Amino acid sequence: MRTMRTMRTLLCLCLCVSAAWAQGNLDYDEYDTVREKGVVVNARGHRPVTRGGDTYTRQRYAPPPISGGGRYRGRPTPAPVGGQQQQEKEKQPEGGGCTHAAEEMGVLCPTGCELKTMLLKQERNSINELKPQVDDLARSSNTIYDYVNSISSSLRERQRVFTDNNRVVSQFTDSVEDQHDYIKKTVDTVFPSSIRVLQGVLDRIRVKIQKLEKAIQGQREECKEPCKTTCPIPVVSGKECEDIFRRGGKDSQMYFIQPDAFLPPYKVFCDQTTQNGGWVVLQNRLDGSVDFGRRWDEYRRGFGNTAFDVGKGHCETPGEHWLGNDRMSQLTKMGPTEVLIEMEDWTGAKVFAQYRQFTVMAETANYLLAVNGYSGNAGNCLLDGSSELFGENRTMTIHNSMMFSTYDRDNDNWIPGDPSKQCAREDGGGWWYNRCHSANPNGRYYIGGAYTRHMAKHGTDDGLVWMNWKGSWYSLKAMSMKIRPYIAPNPHA
Repeated sequence: MRTMRTMRTLLCLCLCVSAAWAQGNLDYDEYDTVREKGVVVNARGHRPVTRGGDTYTRQRYAPPPISGGGRYRGRPTPAPVGGQQQQEKEKQPEGGGCTHAAEEMGVLCPTGCELKTMLLKQERNSINELKPQVDDLARSSNTIYDYVNSISSSLRERQRVFTDNNRVVSQFTDSVEDQHDYIKKTVDTVFPSSIRVLQGVLDRIRVKIQKLEKAIQGQREECKEPCKTTCPIPVVSGKECEDIFRRGGKDSQMYFIQPDAFLPPYKVFCDQTTQNGGWVVLQNRLDGSVDFGRRWDEYRRGFGNTAFDVGKGHCETPGEHWLGNDRMSQLTKMGPTEVLIEMEDWTGAKVFAQYRQFTVMAETANYLLAVNGYSGNAGNCLLDGSSELFGENRTMTIHNSMMFSTYDRDNDNWIPGDPSKQCAREDGGGWWYNRCHSANPNGRYYIGGAYTRHMAKHGTDDGLVWMNWKGSWYSLKAMSMKIRPYIAPNPHA
């Protein structure tokens, strides 16, 4: 029994260690991986799911002791107490008279006193005679000294002026020599080189003028006869393709429409056969001939080839193009609008997704998308997201209520404002990205269908993807989006 308890304890310990190791090594990609009936689905490439915020522990740092010199010097040593006192000077008796300065020297004789008196008289007479002469000599010396000082100062000033003048002359000489060298170099090398360059430019301009004259002459020769268009546009026109259909334009081809009388008309391709016609083609992909990795302004205006002629005298085949977000917004805000999204794989199989409500807001709202009322057999990507995913992984692939994003205008939900987290940059085209997609009609065109993350530019599912039909790593052969005014069915019909 004791052995069984020990084995159970060891088994629990192993399970706890294994769980902790697995949790520590779980990366973002494993969050995105869903296993269903033994099938591994990874629909969003390397894009992570946020799993709460990380805590931040501030690092404690102990600074080293302060080093360097002190602010004070050593204290002074106090004077010793009770030391030797300075010996007082022995007072001497006053001099003069007939005695010595010190008593121990004895007494002078009288003749010494007389000699002292005589010497003092001679000293007073000599000093009185020499003092005026010394004063005159002092005054003369001071005058000569001042004169010499003034001459020295004047000499120093003249020397300074002379030195400054020499320096200025030297600088001026150096500057003149530099200017002379520059002028000589310019005249000898720069001017001839510039003249040769200008001569070459002039020769090229002359050649271009000759080519233009030749082209103009050729155009004049060709324009002698009336020009004939190879892709004529029918005379019938209207507000949109449904209006054209009601006016008699029953053929699917390129027409002029004018939704707003105050704005000029523009060309669209009208599908007048699918589901009784009346469809304006907003987007078309069929061969990869047009690059959809465009800027915001290009998606706003529209780009690509609306239609082309295949030899029947009119433009009956739609080309790869994007009608333009401004025109989509204008058409969908005129009234209730439905959208039809058709797609085809590389085996020829075709499916569709249809929404009876489809609106694109104005540019001030970043062309926000609003759809509702799904029907079809392709799967409801725009409203439900990817059916292969669950929870947060699924809701972040819903496109409804998303703003339009391009690689130079990031409006998706994948860390807004972070240039390294942009769906449009990684997925190849502009679209109503969330974080990031379940449908990518404007992605990169891959011939053959299946592709891998190693073939993708950023390792993500950037092809023509409709995940609810073919998954994220299958790029469709063709896809198109068409709209027309929604008309509720007559219940009495």
